Amino acid sequence: MEEAQVLFTELPVLHHRHHHHHQPYYLHQPHLQLAPREPSPPPNQTHVSCLYPEILALIFGYLEVRDKGRAAQVCVSWRDAAYHKSVWRGVEAKLHLRRANPSLFLSLVRRGIRRVQVLSLRRSLRDVVQGIPNLESLNLSGCYNVTDIGLSHAFVSDVPMLTQLNLSLCKQVTDTSLGRIAQFLKNLEVLELGGCCNVTNTGLLLIAWGLKNLRRLNLRSCWHVSDQGISHLAGLNRETANGNLALEHLGLQDCQRLSDEALKHVSVGLTGLKSINLSFCVSITDSGLKHLAKMVSLRELNLRSCDNISDIGMAYLAEGGSRISSLDVSFCDKIGDQALVHVSQGLFNLRSLSLSACQISDDGICRIARTLHDLETLNIGQCSRISDKGLQTIAECLRNLRCIDLYGCTRISTVGLERIMKLPQLSTLNLGLWHVR
Repeated sequence: MEEAQVLFTELPVLHHRHHHHHQPYYLHQPHLQLAPREPSPPPNQTHVSCLYPEILALIFGYLEVRDKGRAAQVCVSWRDAAYHKSVWRGVEAKLHLRRANPSLFLSLVRRGIRRVQVLSLRRSLRDVVQGIPNLESLNLSGCYNVTDIGLSHAFVSDVPMLTQLNLSLCKQVTDTSLGRIAQFLKNLEVLELGGCCNVTNTGLLLIAWGLKNLRRLNLRSCWHVSDQGISHLAGLNRETANGNLALEHLGLQDCQRLSDEALKHVSVGLTGLKSINLSFCVSITDSGLKHLAKMVSLRELNLRSCDNISDIGMAYLAEGGSRISSLDVSFCDKIGDQALVHVSQGLFNLRSLSLSACQISDDGICRIARTLHDLETLNIGQCSRISDKGLQTIAECLRNLRCIDLYGCTRISTVGLERIMKLPQLSTLNLGLWHVR
């Protein structure tokens, strides 16, 4: 149909008795009008509508997630370009699962989205697992109503693509769910169980049996876990499980039943471990650090608020040849200047050192400042014995320092701060709620 025929309707000519000739009358009918066409670009210019879909997809890839969705609503060509899988590569969909919506998962699959975070859950997790066959990451952190039954319905067969699962604060999860995970999520590399307080050593045995590819495991505040559970992970009971020997990052924060024996198990079986978090493990002592000092791959050690760690423990690390690059002994009341003497004599690879609220003074700070020239992060907040003298030495010796925390250091003044602020690489200076001007 021609455009003129759609836009206008011609009425028949009315013949009156005077036979006067009348011009045809055109009735305006806007409901029949086509959408106006975009004006053609000038001959020597290129309009955005002329870009190839691949170019549009490349541009849309730089947008924020919300803007990607808005771009898809502009027109058909932009929608097709915005749905290209390269636009959504690496994006994590954040969903409220409240009612049945099959088209939602079809849309996610079409865009190639393989990472999902569930913000609230009122439906079966099975919808997610079956709706996105190539699911790589599932984050259920904070979904308090996730239960063993829900997980058993979700994982009924192998999910080979899923490599990351976050169950942090899913407090109803027990060892039963870990058995299901170990059976069907064989390729899992990251498992977050922080706050899952019903997990026991039996659960760790199941993990050690089934998850051979596990790289990162977080057991924060799993209060029932003891030394025996760590021995399962380390593969020291080969007749029952080979262990998670590929582990590189192990979070044991606030696992208060662990003792130095657990660290012995770690040093024997988990030789590839790169970082371990033992903060608030109050039963760990200096003797346990002898075992960790032997681990050649260990780079990050967190001993924050471990009340039984003292200067002697730092001596064990330094004398044992530890290669750690990050050490946190904040709020360890027994760490003083003598600990920094040991650190300065052996831990030459340190790039980050946290000493917040430790019993250290300018003398200890001067020892490490004159030795650890590659230090990039130094946290000495709430160290009330630090003064401008210590800051002057830091400013003179630690030329590679990028970040320093001085919150609560009540003996420093603007004189010391001005010296610190002249450090060439400094990007972060934290003074917290206190700042002398």
